[in-house]
Amino acid sequence: MQLYKLIPVIAGMLAATPLMAQTSALRPVNTGASFLLVNPDARSNALGGAITGLEPDANALSGNAAKLPFAGEYGASVSYSPWMYDLSDKKTNMTYLSGFKTWNEQESLGAAIRYFNYGDVTFRDDNGNLLQQYKPREYAIDLAYARKLGSRYALSITARYIRSELGNGHYNGQLQKPASAVAGDIGFYSQGYKDHIEGNNRFAWGLSLTNIGSKLSYTDASDGRSFLPMGLRIGGGYTFVHTEDHKFTLAADIHKLLVPTPPVYKLDADGLPANEIEKGKDPDRSVVESIFTSFSDAPGGFAEEMRECALSGGIEYAYRNTFFVRTGYFYEHPEKGRRQQFSSGFGVRVEGFQLDFAWLLPTIPSIRQRQSLHFTLMYTPFRDN
Repeated sequence: MQLYKLIPVIAGMLAATPLMAQTSALRPVNTGASFLLVNPDARSNALGGAITGLEPDANALSGNAAKLPFAGEYGASVSYSPWMYDLSDKKTNMTYLSGFKTWNEQESLGAAIRYFNYGDVTFRDDNGNLLQQYKPREYAIDLAYARKLGSRYALSITARYIRSELGNGHYNGQLQKPASAVAGDIGFYSQGYKDHIEGNNRFAWGLSLTNIGSKLSYTDASDGRSFLPMGLRIGGGYTFVHTEDHKFTLAADIHKLLVPTPPVYKLDADGLPANEIEKGKDPDRSVVESIFTSFSDAPGGFAEEMRECALSGGIEYAYRNTFFVRTGYFYEHPEKGRRQQFSSGFGVRVEGFQLDFAWLLPTIPSIRQRQSLHFTLMYTPFRDN
């Protein structure tokens, strides 16, 4: 397979922003480094991907680092996913390591690394001749700082280095090369407690701007740069029937990419897209301009912009804060990626150690979206929440 064709295939197989044929009714928003959109930890994956309103822990860096000052004195976590395990020949997997430390219950520092391995890939030309054996991979390194604002609110800022190594060499007259980028997140989080129903129940909400940063350049061509998956995430959670034995948590998130929506191009005499835009806006924009126009550039107007919002939600039941059962659902509009999947999972906590498992089952199976498993082992000092 030629490398320039492989790059969008790899991005699509991540099931993050799959590439599809562009028509007036089918315009998914495409980005580079799509692995950044994959939730790494098992707990949030079991709840459909909703992470903002969940009880804070060491995995907060992947969703909203402003939760860290509420997560305790310190903690660490390791997550692993044999991605698309039913396609065993691909040997694709993701690993995520994270940790944090809080001082005076006010300020927190956190660090994380996310690594996506695509296994071995054989590149061939159109005649089937072997070009290269390559091991594509992508990774990101995070460093976060969070601080409480009073007893209920917190802000955070995260710096991120991103490396995307999907190919390296000359193919079809173009130099395909690894790409790097720097980005940052800004997070806000609020958490409080009220006497509702039977106990002192917890409510939380937050929002975050994620992956705001430079573009990725896989070639030297001026039109070969890809936006990072810059996004806005808003979510919340509510814990009820919070008694000594039983606790339920509802969580829901909305996520929208802050990158250009593909326009509709006029057709030439052969029925192929021309360079002239019929509806929408030119996608060749700066990062800042893209962020501020991402709510008004869809050819289908406001209705299409709303279809670009991905929804996730779920419920968790905890027995004595030791045994956990979870389920959830993720929904993405068919015209904007078509990811729709049911999720479930469970967890066990013993003396500060917590082991979580999640299983994701697509309700619309495709080569770009397959079953996946997630495992997380986390340690935080025990807190009676």
